[in-house]
Amino acid sequence: MFYPLDFTFVCPTEILAFNKHLEDFRRLGCEVLCVSVDSEYCHLAWTTVSPAEGGVGRIGLPLVSDSTHRISEQYGVLIPEQGVAYRGLFLLDPEQTVKQITVNDLPIGRSVDEALRLLRAHQHHALHGEVCPAGWNTGMKAVTPTTQGIKDYLKTL
Repeated sequence: MFYPLDFTFVCPTEILAFNKHLEDFRRLGCEVLCVSVDSEYCHLAWTTVSPAEGGVGRIGLPLVSDSTHRISEQYGVLIPEQGVAYRGLFLLDPEQTVKQITVNDLPIGRSVDEALRLLRAHQHHALHGEVCPAGWNTGMKAVTPTTQGIKDYLKTL
């Protein structure tokens, strides 16, 4: 996940929320990396400041420095004129294929619950071959990807 900058306003809320659910991601076989254009020294400083003082404190999430902007540029989330990245969230499968892209504008934070839902949906599809309809979540009926499968599913609505 990309975020604009350390010591800002929405970023610590996202980092702390994803950190709180880090074990949920790991149980699903997913590692979370947080990338910003800040230096590793800025990341270190941010993790030594408590949340009550505007930092993130000790977290389990790795913070990656993209001070060259190369990673943000490669993922298409760099805002060159501002020198920061949009709030990009990318889900990659075990073969490193991008399966999901969510990009939020700078003032809008992401939902950890939605990120987990999307991860579970992609894993469900990979395991069962079924497609996940709007609002699908674990335990809900998915759709057999055939003409008859969608007809059968739509009859249940």
